[in-house]
Amino acid sequence: MISAIVLIQTERSKVNEVASSLLDIPGITEVYSVAGVHDLVAIVRVTDSDALATVVTERMLKLDGLRKTETLIAFKAYSRHDLERMFSIGT
Repeated sequence: MISAIVLIQTERSKVNEVASSLLDIPGITEVYSVAGVHDLVAIVRVTDSDALATVVTERMLKLDGLRKTETLIAFKAYSRHDLERMFSIGT
C-alpha cells in the first residue's frame, strides 16, 4: 500500500467543487479543507506507484479549478490504528 498526501491550491470560488470531485477519484480516501497556504489536503491510498501516478497526473490534474498541487509520498505510518488492515478490506 502506498500512501500520499496531496496539498492543493484551488481557484478561490471552486474549493467545494474541487473537494467533491476529488472524492470521486478511486484511490482518494479523504479530502480536508484546511487553513493556510493550501486550500485542500487529499489523502491517497493505492496499491503501487503506477496507480499513484494515474491518480495524481491523469485524474486529479484534469479537474477544473486546481491551481497548484504538491504531492508528499509517505515512507512510514506512525499510528495507534492498524491503517493497513483497515484499508485492505476487500482487496
